This record gives sequence, structure tokens and C-alpha cells, in this order.
Amino acid sequence: MHEEWSYRRRWLGGLALALALGVSAPMALSRGEGATTRPVPRDGSWMKLHERFLERARSSEGIDLLFLGDSITQGWDNNAVWRRYYGPRNAANFGIGGDRTEHVLWRIQNGEIDGISPKVVVLMIGTNNSGSNSAGEIAGGIKAILTTLREKLPRTAVLLLGVFPRGERPDDPARAKLEAVNEAIAALDDGENVKYLDIGGRFLNDDGTIRREIMPDFLHLSRKGYRIWAEAIEPTLWSMLDEDRGD
Repeated sequence: MHEEWSYRRRWLGGLALALALGVSAPMALSRGEGATTRPVPRDGSWMKLHERFLERARSSEGIDLLFLGDSITQGWDNNAVWRRYYGPRNAANFGIGGDRTEHVLWRIQNGEIDGISPKVVVLMIGTNNSGSNSAGEIAGGIKAILTTLREKLPRTAVLLLGVFPRGERPDDPARAKLEAVNEAIAALDDGENVKYLDIGGRFLNDDGTIRREIMPDFLHLSRKGYRIWAEAIEPTLWSMLDEDRGD
């Protein structure tokens, strides 16, 4: 068991270094190579949401703070916690349920961040890839999104969040995979334009189980969960937005 864990640590360390340096790791794409980094659109209501985001980006209001992700991010919509923390900050929520890294990549390459220059983008994505992609593939997809954000929004800082835990128990197979993803993407924090923050532990009990009052289905957040999220990132976000606390 010790040897197996040591191997895993060495593999993750190599992957993290490879991602940070922008080179490929020999085992990083072990299955479905390229799937997470190849931009792919969806159809139906997804495209309607994409068009709505395009309209928001083109509006005269601009966007100072942008949240980008999947259904967990989309859950901020019509949320009292959002109104309290982000309503006064000219924030926009570009989360779409069911999105994987390749879908977010397509969206930001097809107009959603054109013509805007937010102070900060808050990015969390990857949980929907966990059922069919390896940790290395998911981390590679997240890196591809970051690369596009940096190319299109050179003056924007990115708050990269570790993927939240899922599954009630700590031995859920998805937990280990997402922990490996988070260990890899932590290396993408460059100390300047990209800040990595893992707040997943705040949703857990002491024994590692997920708190049902925070994630009723052990994946999506309750209002209490969103409050924990907002409070957890607030000091970092405040610093990145360079705001005056007024206290």
C-alpha cells in the first residue's frame, strides 16, 4: 500500500509539473486522449443559454466579475447569497448545467468573453468529466481553458477553484479522482495571474463524509452551501478585485 501511494504521489507530481510547464506528461492522457481539450458545443437549451451569455457580454454594462462553470456555478442564479455578495460587483454567472471542460472551452472560444475585460474570472469545472475521463485528462482540459482565458483576457486575473468533492463517503471513487485533479491543477497557480484555491474541505464532516445540509444530493449545493462558498473565497476575491473594505 505504501509503495502504491508513493507511486501515485510521484505520478501526480510529474503531471503537475508537466501542466505547469505546458508540456505533455507521458501518462497524462491515458484514455480518450484529447476529448477534454477539444472544443465541443451542445444543442437545444444549452445553445439558448450560450446566446443569452453573448448578449450579456455585448451589453453596455460590461462585466467586472465572471463566474464560469457547470451546474454548480449555474446554481448561483436567483440566489439570495449571490445578490448579497456579487450583486453590487457587476458580476455575471456563465454556468451551464452538464458542462464539461470541452463545452466551456467551446463557449469561451465562441464569443462569451469577447469584448469584455473582467477584473476576475472565477473558474470551477471538471466534475462532469469524472465519469469518463482520467484525472490527467480533466486537468488537461482545465489547463486548456486557462490558456484560452489568458490569451483572450490578458488583463484579467483568474481564481481557479479546486473541483468540489462529490459522493457521500470519502471512499467514493470520484473523490480520489477529483483529489488527483486538484493536486495537478494546483500547479497552475502562477502567483500572479492565476490563483488556485481549494475550499472543498469546508463541505465535509470530520470523518470526510459530505454534509447533507450543504449538498443534499452529495453534489449540488444548498443555499447554506453557497453561503459557505461565498464566505470561503471572499478574502481572496476581495484582494484580487483590489477593493476597499471600508472598515
